Amino acid sequence: MLISCGDALIDFVPTQNADGREAVMPAVGGSCLNVAIGMARLGAPTGFVGGISTDMFGRMIADHAAASDVDLGLAMRSDHQTTLAFVRIVAGESHYAFYDAETATRNWTYRRGSIAFDTVEALHVGSTTLVNDHGAAETKALIADALISSTISFDPNCRPNLVKDKTAYLARMADFAASADLIKMSDVDFAYLYGEEPWQQRASALLGQGTGLVVITRGNNGAIAWHAGAGQIEAAAPQVEIADTIGAGDSFQAALLFALHKQGRLARQELKHISPEELRRALSFAANCAGLTCTRPGADPPWSHEIAWSR
Repeated sequence: MLISCGDALIDFVPTQNADGREAVMPAVGGSCLNVAIGMARLGAPTGFVGGISTDMFGRMIADHAAASDVDLGLAMRSDHQTTLAFVRIVAGESHYAFYDAETATRNWTYRRGSIAFDTVEALHVGSTTLVNDHGAAETKALIADALISSTISFDPNCRPNLVKDKTAYLARMADFAASADLIKMSDVDFAYLYGEEPWQQRASALLGQGTGLVVITRGNNGAIAWHAGAGQIEAAAPQVEIADTIGAGDSFQAALLFALHKQGRLARQELKHISPEELRRALSFAANCAGLTCTRPGADPPWSHEIAWSR
């Protein structure tokens, strides 16, 4: 099984009403839930770990996950309200306003020993759950149990408007990166975390500390990856008509993990031996999945019948 742990929420995505005025439409989202949805839709056995409310929006989230065949048996249901995020698109980038006080996601607690990690090939973590102290601490406990047998995937998916102490946040992200076998971030995330440091320099440092694969996504400019054995590999972004970019990075992450899984290269020791061609194939598949997600509004990752994997 592949597992994604973190945020599950409702995005209010921009649209227009019949009079042409600005409006919003509710859609299930949350970076880590999106990753779980994306992996499951492509055909991987997938579970989600995190807090989901029993309120109306929580039921929307649960129904959406079930329809995509995501196992919620490891999720924690509670009567805390659902996190809400309002989205605006500015210069092609999605900007968020979060309403996340005392929510089901914020109150999620990891039950030590509740997951049989010897049956889990990879655990993905990241995004808004790691901003607050409680969520970060619970996720660290989860990783500590998973490290023995599972590959750790990490996407910081930074949300600067939620960060109150940037110095502490940067230290926290460095700590999570130190535990990760696979790190994926956008170029925007990189700039927030590392400023003007050259990508290759930071990638080399991360590989030097034990990370197996580092990937930076660059929107229309595709993705670039660094691997100790396979070297530096790039993949182009497909040319598509963009509805919005919500969930594109999550779709890329899901498809990358799925492609590595299908190639037998997701396990920690196998990831170390991936070939340049295998990595290029995985990156290209992930870029195409992200591109398809961009053609429709909201976080709506592709299904296997829309973009089948082939070796």
